[in-house]
Amino acid sequence: MEEMEEELKCPVCGSFYREPIILPCSHNLCQACARNILVQTPESESPQSRRASGSAVSDYDYLDLDKMSLYSEADSGYGSYGGFASAPTTPCQKSPNGVRVFPPAAPPPPAALAPPPPPRNACLTCPQCHRSLVLDERGLRGFPRNRLLEGVIDRYQQGRAAALRCQLCEKAPKEAAVMCEQCDVFYCDPCRLRCHPPRGPLAKHRLVPPAQGRVSRRLSPRKISTCTDHELENHSMYCVQCKSPVCYQCLEEGKHSSHEVKALGAMWKLHKSQLSQALNGLSDRAKEAKEFLVQLRNMVQQIQENSVEFEACLVAQCDALIDALNRRKAQLLSRVNKEHEHKLKVVRDQISHCTVKLRQTTGLMEYCLEVIKENDPSGFLQISDALIRRVHLTEDQWGKGTLTPRMTTDFDLNLDNAPLLQSIHQLDFVQMKVPAPPILQLEECCTHNNSATLSWKQPPLSTVQVEGYILELDDGNGGQFREVYVGKETMCTVDGLHFNSTYSARVKAFNKTGVSPYSKTLVLQTSEDMQSEEQTLPFPVPLERSQLRRMSPFSSTLNLQPSFPGRSYFELRSSAHQLSLHSSLQSLNSAVAWFSFDPASAHADIIFSNDNLTVTCNSYDDRVVLGKTGFSKGLHYWELSIDRYDNHPDPAFGVARIDVLKDAMLGKDDKAWAMYVDNNRSWFMHNNSHTNRTEGGITKGATVGVLLDLTRRTLTFSINEDQQGPVAFENLEGLFFPAVSLNRNVQVTLHTGLPVPEFYASRSAMP
Repeated sequence: MEEMEEELKCPVCGSFYREPIILPCSHNLCQACARNILVQTPESESPQSRRASGSAVSDYDYLDLDKMSLYSEADSGYGSYGGFASAPTTPCQKSPNGVRVFPPAAPPPPAALAPPPPPRNACLTCPQCHRSLVLDERGLRGFPRNRLLEGVIDRYQQGRAAALRCQLCEKAPKEAAVMCEQCDVFYCDPCRLRCHPPRGPLAKHRLVPPAQGRVSRRLSPRKISTCTDHELENHSMYCVQCKSPVCYQCLEEGKHSSHEVKALGAMWKLHKSQLSQALNGLSDRAKEAKEFLVQLRNMVQQIQENSVEFEACLVAQCDALIDALNRRKAQLLSRVNKEHEHKLKVVRDQISHCTVKLRQTTGLMEYCLEVIKENDPSGFLQISDALIRRVHLTEDQWGKGTLTPRMTTDFDLNLDNAPLLQSIHQLDFVQMKVPAPPILQLEECCTHNNSATLSWKQPPLSTVQVEGYILELDDGNGGQFREVYVGKETMCTVDGLHFNSTYSARVKAFNKTGVSPYSKTLVLQTSEDMQSEEQTLPFPVPLERSQLRRMSPFSSTLNLQPSFPGRSYFELRSSAHQLSLHSSLQSLNSAVAWFSFDPASAHADIIFSNDNLTVTCNSYDDRVVLGKTGFSKGLHYWELSIDRYDNHPDPAFGVARIDVLKDAMLGKDDKAWAMYVDNNRSWFMHNNSHTNRTEGGITKGATVGVLLDLTRRTLTFSINEDQQGPVAFENLEGLFFPAVSLNRNVQVTLHTGLPVPEFYASRSAMP
C-alpha cells in the first residue's frame, strides 16, 4: 500500500488530495490548489480573440502543442482539444512533487487607483501534462468531483497506523485535535481557531475527537456523484463519445443527441472488466520487474564478491611480479658482486707481482751501486758484463706492459630496464570477452553405422576470436558428458557408437579469455526400422564426407542388429529444443565398427600411443587391455599388427568381458576367449584350458586377425590371413570387448573398420 501513496497526493501541494477535481486531461487537482494556480486573462487575450487576430504567441509556446477548451463542439461540458494560444507569460514555480505550476495572478490594484478591470477569462494549466485549459462561465464547478479518489484516500488513511494529521497545515501537518462532522475536515488546535472559529454558522457544527471522526467517516454513506451541470441530478447514463457520465436532464436538453449513450451500470462493469484485464498484463510486468530486481540485487552481491576475488587475484599477480623482480634483482646483484671480486683479484694479483718485481729491481740496483764503489779493476771486469746484462734484462721486463693496469675501475655493465619499464607502464586490464555459443548445423549432421558426424558454426554476428571447440557426448545412457573432441575444426565424426541407443551431443567454443556457454543439446538416436521405406526427409543429407576428424568417444556398447538389404533410418533430434533430423542412408551388408583401445579400463602398466591404437607394456608380466567398443550382435573383424617382438614372448589376442582379469594372460580366467602364440605355435585358451595346438607362430611384422560372428556365436583367428585351425570357440553369448594381453617385449597396433576376410566370406556363402 505504501507504493500507492504517490498516486494519492496532489502535484501542487504535495499532500493528499482534498476535494479533488478531474481535469479534461484525466489528471486530478485539489480544488483549492486549482483555484490558486488559476490565471486571469484579459478579454483581448482570450483564445477566441487571439485566434481571430493571429497575434504572436508568448514565450510559453510549447504549451500550444496540446491545448484543451471547455467549449466542446457538442457542448458536453467537458473540454476538447483546440488550437488556442498559450497561457499568459508568467514565471513558473515547482511544487513539492517537482512539477511545474503557475502562480496565481497578481492581485488587482485598489479600485481608487486603477481603472475598472476589463472582462477576463480564467485559464488553468495542468501541472503534470502542461495542457492549457480555458474555463467557461461555470469556472471550477465545470470540473467533476473525483469522489472515487476521495474514497480511496479515506480507506488508505484509515488503514495507516499513524496518528491522524491536520488537513489544513501548510508545511508539516500537526496531529489533529478535532474533526468537524459537517465540514468533514480534521483540524489541529491552531487551524481550528483560525479556520473554524466557534461563531456564526460554524458554531452549529459538531466537533468530535479524531478517532471518533474516523469511525463516523467510515460508517457514513458515500456521497453519490451528481451531474456538474445539474447538481440535483445523479448520473444515470454514460456518453461513449464524451467518455463521461451524464444525467437524464443532459439527454433531454439534447447535448448528447448525436452521441452513443449506454447504461451507467453496464459501462461500469465493462470498464471494470477492461481494467482488470489490463491489470493482469501489468501484474505480469510487475512480477517480471520484481524478479529482475532480485536478479539485480544478486548481481550487486556477486559484483562485490567478484570484486574482492579480483582484487585478491590482482594483488597476487602484482606480488608475483614483484617477487620475480626481486629474484632478478638478486641475480643481477650476484653478477655485480662477481665482477667486483674479479676486478679486485686481478688488481691485487698485479700489486703482488709488481711488489715482488720492484723488490728484486731495488736489490739489483743497490748491489750494482756497491759494486761500482769497489776499486779493484780486475775483479770489477770479471762481473761487469753479467751485471750489465741483468740490468738490461730487468729494464726490458718493466717495459712489456708491466706498469699498465690490467683492469679498469669502471664496471662495464649497463642495466637495460627500458623495455621492462615500458611493459610496466603498459600493464593494463584486458577486456574479457568469451565467444558466443556455437550453432549446430542440422543439415550437416548425420549418422552412419556406428558413427555420427556433427557440424557447427559460430553465430553470424559474432566478432570474438575463437581458438577452438570442445565437443561433448554422453555415454549413451543419459549419464555425464565427456569430451570427445578438442580442436579448431567445425566438423567431427565420432566413431564407436552403438545402434539402438540414444546419445546427447553439445559443443562449446573457447579462447584465451574463457569458454563460451554450450550450444543447444542435440539428442542422437540410432535405430533400425524395416518398415520405414516411406519416410520422407526434410532436407538432403551429404552422402560423402572427406577430410573429417574421426574420434572414438569412450568405452561403450555397440549393439548391431542382423544385417538386411534395403535402407536403415536414424533419427537425430533434440527433445529440449524441438530440433529434429531424419537421415536416410544405405545400409551395408555387414556393420563396420571403428574403435580404439580404452585407457580407462586398461592395466596401469599399459603404454598407449598413436591415438590409443598402439599399445605396449612397461612390465615383464602379462597385462590386459580392452577395446573401447563392446559387441553383442553382428559380424565384426579387426586385425593387430606386430610392431615389436623380442625374446620370444607369448602375447594373446581375443575377446573378453568387461570385468576380465587385467594382470594375467588373456584366457587364464573364464572371462576371456583368446589365442596366445609364440614364434612357432599357437593355442586357444579359455578358463586356463589349452585346446587345438596349431603349427605357425608370429614374428615382427606379422598380422593377427580376430573374427567375431555373434550371429553364429563363433570366434575365429587368423595369422597373415591364414585361418588358424577350425573355429576356435562356439556358443558365445553376451557382451564381448576386443582384448589383448602382452608384456614389454611386444608392441601391437590395432586396425578396425575392415571387411570380412575371404576365407570366411567364401565359407559364409556356402549353403
